[in-house]
Amino acid sequence: MMQPQIILLKEGTDTSQGKPQLISNINACQIISEAVRTTLGPRGMDKLIVDGRGKALISNDGATILKELDIVHPAAKTLVDIAKSQDAEVGDGTTSVVLLAAEFLKQAKPFVEDSVHPQIIVKSYRKAVNKAVARIKEISVPVKKDDPIELRQLLERCASTSLCSKLVAGQKEYFSKMVVDAVMALDVLLPLDMIGIKKVQGGALEDSQLIIGVAFKKTFSYAGFEMQPKTYSNLKIALLNIELELKSERENAEIRLDNVEEYQAVVDAEWNILYEKLQKLHESGAKVILSKLPIGDIATQWFADRDMFCAGRVVDEDMKRTQKACGGSIISTVQNMNDSVLGRCDKFEEIQVGKERYNILTGCKQAKTCTLILRGGAEQFIEETERSLHDAIMITRRAMKNDSVVAGGGAIEMELSRYLRDYSRTIAGKEQLLIAAIARALEVIPRQLCDNAGFDATNILNKLRQKHATGGMWYGVDITNEDIADNFQATVWEPAVVKINALTAACEAACLILSVDETIKNPKSDAGGQPGAGRGRGRPMR
Repeated sequence: MMQPQIILLKEGTDTSQGKPQLISNINACQIISEAVRTTLGPRGMDKLIVDGRGKALISNDGATILKELDIVHPAAKTLVDIAKSQDAEVGDGTTSVVLLAAEFLKQAKPFVEDSVHPQIIVKSYRKAVNKAVARIKEISVPVKKDDPIELRQLLERCASTSLCSKLVAGQKEYFSKMVVDAVMALDVLLPLDMIGIKKVQGGALEDSQLIIGVAFKKTFSYAGFEMQPKTYSNLKIALLNIELELKSERENAEIRLDNVEEYQAVVDAEWNILYEKLQKLHESGAKVILSKLPIGDIATQWFADRDMFCAGRVVDEDMKRTQKACGGSIISTVQNMNDSVLGRCDKFEEIQVGKERYNILTGCKQAKTCTLILRGGAEQFIEETERSLHDAIMITRRAMKNDSVVAGGGAIEMELSRYLRDYSRTIAGKEQLLIAAIARALEVIPRQLCDNAGFDATNILNKLRQKHATGGMWYGVDITNEDIADNFQATVWEPAVVKINALTAACEAACLILSVDETIKNPKSDAGGQPGAGRGRGRPMR
């Protein structure tokens, strides 16, 4: 007797499960990795992405590319998430983490097809990655933080290694110094929001400059602005959230008057309120007045007559950074103003950068801050420069906090591959094959570096395997000479934390995808949006 079919899910629900579902997910992740594979390393290519509004974006940053691609496959989205987490946590290595995760899955595919249970694969992968992370910690080279010259050299080398694979690789020496200066100018906690980045089109990349202080673009100003002084020393700053202009009447305001004198009294009262505010600001001793809201022409002229500087409509981010750097408070009333609500700094000046004018506050008393002003031709180029510098800044911060480095250029991956291959031979059973698979997967980084540079990957990998087997721990791909080299001597350095984070994130993503054996998609509900359901114009009330 046939059993009646039991329907649990709504009709039209798409369910796929078992081995075909797992292999489909692995194939989807392979396609994602193909999208960013060619961007890896100093000879990596850039991607031109055009969004729905026709805005073009040029980048070779793995996380940026994957964010811009509108990926809908649920398993493939996991790779996008690990690229974003790597970008947020460490700043660099976003392409590497996607490649590693995809390669781990590729190596697992034959085992899945041969009906090895996914949980056995997951367990072996976790064990292998834990061994690899322990090995990185064991062989990474600590840096002497007590020697400022040596620390600076380390940071510059880490920053230039990060910039090697970016559009600005030609100016990496110039920018690596600038990035290290920016990070070293910060407080002990190295807050990222205290580094401002401003972009000014025009000029060459080398015209970019670092200002140890707060810099923001000159805001819209009224007549009388040019009469205000443009430099001050040892000054007080008032930060306001007040409008300093005569307000237009509300549309429905109504005042009933009997004679002209009464009307004049209303107008005078309005002017007196404004003048009272201006007088209070002048008496407070502040020389620079910054406000989030507009400062009108009357106030601008009034301040100019008293040798004071004002700027209205200052961007919220710049206002907050000025407050953190110079102290004081952003106030919304001028009553009872005292010294405690005013900020202080050593110098204020206005300078010309390209066609823009910038207001600059240096020698801030409260906290240390800096601003990078980037120059360049095309808008996309400056934006990619900003993303590149963001990666380099993140790497430099990580290197200052975690004081150990490893050699880049595929050297650490080859060493871990050799170590895991040797370790796998000491284990019996399926784990031996799975740990050896992880060892093979780690070779994807040096292989891809060779492919992107147009080298013979097989030849170079054979040389690397031989060197690592005979104790050449830091040998990696030498991009400039199409050969192998000791990358530690060649100062291709990366913070150990970048590699540890990339390995653990890639392993977690691979294990997550291997653990999924069924996908259920609910059909979109068609109930919503039917005409006549609500009360329309001609529909009577019930």
